[in-house]
Amino acid sequence: MVLMENLRRLLPSAASLIVFEAAGRHQNFTRAASELGMTQAAVSYAIRGLENQLGVPLFHRVHRAVQLTEAGEKFHADVSVGLARIQKSAEDIRAKGRETNVTLAASTAFASMWMLPRLARLREDLPEIDLRIQTSVRDLDLDDEPIPLGIRGGDPSHWPRYHAAVLADEVIQAVATPAYIETHGLPATPADLIRHNLIHLEEPVRRACDWTEWFASAGLAYPTQGKRLAINDYVLVIQAVLAGEGIALGWEHLTARQVRSGALVPVGGHVLRTGQAFYVVWPRSRELNSQARRIRDWLLEEGLRDRPGTDTASGHEALQRTAVSR
Repeated sequence: MVLMENLRRLLPSAASLIVFEAAGRHQNFTRAASELGMTQAAVSYAIRGLENQLGVPLFHRVHRAVQLTEAGEKFHADVSVGLARIQKSAEDIRAKGRETNVTLAASTAFASMWMLPRLARLREDLPEIDLRIQTSVRDLDLDDEPIPLGIRGGDPSHWPRYHAAVLADEVIQAVATPAYIETHGLPATPADLIRHNLIHLEEPVRRACDWTEWFASAGLAYPTQGKRLAINDYVLVIQAVLAGEGIALGWEHLTARQVRSGALVPVGGHVLRTGQAFYVVWPRSRELNSQARRIRDWLLEEGLRDRPGTDTASGHEALQRTAVSR
């Protein structure tokens, strides 16, 4: 407070600093006046007032020319740096306030199987915001990238630099098409599945539950020998299932729509709840702008909508508990 009071006594007007910066840069009051849309007399008057306030001359005045004094040169350098920083900060704030694009980093599977079917509802709910989805085979570092939001699966204690809010629990069941079941029979138990054509996901970077782990959770050992179809992209895994090539592990939050429509059918009679979850994450190092916050909250509301038995009131309470930071 004392600093601001002293500054107000020294510098009665910020406008005088803008005039001084232009005059010092041009070394000419007339050109400064033209740039600022003022008269030459107004520029001269503002500079004289600043000199009187500081108690030292800032310019040498010669016939039809001005030149910064030694004190004027030092002051001009500091004023130029300060005004440039203020201008940059103001421009950044204005740009952030007007920004309507929000980028979400996610896997191809999440983008195509969870996000794309919801885009129409997103446009209806948030018509003024443009969502950009950036897919990658690995989880992007949102601190290094200009990306506000991401989707990650796993344990948030491994991401100390991020806030994390639960989008969906990791629930995995085996799925097949009705046509496949009609041709090959319904595998009613996990043991029945071993004799069927099982499609394997081999993630190149992200770790994902595999058939060995899934059978182990059912108390069975899965033989790794023999022919098998392995695919390194989950979207293609599900497309192979829909094409009747076999049975795959279905992550509930990704395959729920196909299951509800009847395109996919849970088989094997066993569901693996890993205790892990999929999260909306955002960096602790910077605040989300209002548009990113709205997208984040919309994603979490959609996640609540998919959870069985979650009514609107309890859903909003859960959202408040789940979001680590608003």
